[in-house]
Amino acid sequence: MPTRNDLTDFLRRIDGKSYPSYKDLRGRYDFDHFTLSIEHVQGDPFAAPSRLSIQIQHEHSRLPADLFSNKSRRTGTETFLATAFATACRDSSDSLGSGKSGLLTIDAPGQQVLHRTCCQITEDVTILRFVAGLPASGRRILGRAAARLLTETIPDLVEAALRHRNLDAEALTLAANTNENADALRAQLDERGLIAFVANGAILPRASGVDNRPMNGAVPFRSPDSLQTSLTLPHGGETTGMGIPAGVSLIVGGGYHGKSTLLNALEHGIYNHRPHDGRELVVSRADATKVRAEDGRSVVKVDLSPFINNLPGGKDTTAFTSENASGSTSQAAAIMEAIEAGARCLLLDEDISATNFLIRDERMQQLIAPEKEPITPFVQRVRSLYDDHGISTILVLGGSGDYFGPADRVLAMDNYLPHDLTPEAKRIAGESVPSTFRFPHSDSPRVPDPSSINPFKSAPPYRGNRRGGDRASRPPRQNIKAHGTRALSFGSEEIDLSLLSQLVDDSQVRAIGQALAYAKEHTLDGHTSLPEALENVTVLISANGLTTLGPNPPGDLAEFRLQEFAATLNRLRSLQIL
Repeated sequence: MPTRNDLTDFLRRIDGKSYPSYKDLRGRYDFDHFTLSIEHVQGDPFAAPSRLSIQIQHEHSRLPADLFSNKSRRTGTETFLATAFATACRDSSDSLGSGKSGLLTIDAPGQQVLHRTCCQITEDVTILRFVAGLPASGRRILGRAAARLLTETIPDLVEAALRHRNLDAEALTLAANTNENADALRAQLDERGLIAFVANGAILPRASGVDNRPMNGAVPFRSPDSLQTSLTLPHGGETTGMGIPAGVSLIVGGGYHGKSTLLNALEHGIYNHRPHDGRELVVSRADATKVRAEDGRSVVKVDLSPFINNLPGGKDTTAFTSENASGSTSQAAAIMEAIEAGARCLLLDEDISATNFLIRDERMQQLIAPEKEPITPFVQRVRSLYDDHGISTILVLGGSGDYFGPADRVLAMDNYLPHDLTPEAKRIAGESVPSTFRFPHSDSPRVPDPSSINPFKSAPPYRGNRRGGDRASRPPRQNIKAHGTRALSFGSEEIDLSLLSQLVDDSQVRAIGQALAYAKEHTLDGHTSLPEALENVTVLISANGLTTLGPNPPGDLAEFRLQEFAATLNRLRSLQIL
């Protein structure tokens, strides 16, 4: 294997040559205490940076085995190391020429703790994947600057961010312990009959709409006595807070008192959080899914009959299809798709729901005869969803008391603190409880047409060289690109993901795109149902990691849930169901 000195000599030899000479850098280099791999070299200084990775044996990093003794601790430690490397990169990166020359960056974690391809700890080695901009002036190589970047700066980063002796050992242990605590809390929910838990003292408000860190001076959370629950932590003994039992729960209260803030914490309680986030001990069922109205989205052969029937013209709603769904139709579809993908807890917010989907009051029922109204509002199904199918609901409401009757509990937020007003709500409901209809169950599986799912984008033909020559056809190329968490380019389509609020990182979007391409190749066979085909992929990823999607994955993928995986495919406008 070439050594660090060999790399230095080569870079000095190509100093001043044209940029394509960098291509010969690809390979592995022995740096004594770690190995540097240059896996992809950018085409020019303005292109996407080059992909590199580092492998360092634990005998050299001295990383204690206790920090990766199980999956929870490993992921917490990986997140800490990736964050430490990102910080070191920010301190070391400098412009060394044209375009991205000198750039050093890694897929830095946010407030949520996700398994990522940027950092992977195995039994023997830590692997770190990152990108670097190889220095150039115009299209001429700056070989000496590249030598300093690759053979001096990168070893300094390894020393600062991967050698245990240079890390904050207390903070590193806290990261592993915090992640293990959160997983332990979530594992206790089912056995305690809960769908969510919010620890006393948690800080739920965020700094701003674009800053996901905790708000300074926020009111610490405190559970009402009636829902006070104690759960056991592996590190720290017992923790006490609000346990939300399975069933139908309402969150009510005046404007600006924290209703949506609590729901936001619960919808992101499907993820673990970093130490000092404020929500480290806020957990929800792993399958809890937020559903909302999405005007204009496509819907393909979804059974909406539990909510929508008797459409004008006799249109079938047991396999409803629309290129431009209304608010109520899209929300009904979102619920049915979430249930299909295994969600056993639905989260709804009145502010982003279709009003005519949530309720229809007595006066409107008197004015419009039932046979003239195709929508059966959610209030008439929510009770049966739980009683007959075990699907719980948490619903934020500010303008309707019709749900007091079917609700199991009513929590009123007052200055960000919850109060149990269930007895008062039941007294107010009295005899005016809306009628409840059984929620029908459909066993009809939806089977995707594989030919409608195409990650490839047609490419224009070659133009030949300047001396003429035949025009040759360029082979189709895979086109999978995340646009933040807003959208996913997939083949010739752009999938709108902007309203999937439980997608928190663009690395999840990239991973979902790669997973869709993998499913198209391996599990979407024209016979397997949509949820089964996608679940087969997520099971493989859970067992083998994101390397399932390719033997040499890029360093910017992050784990995702089956629910968002299915939601993405359901929003692919080319999707056809057999």
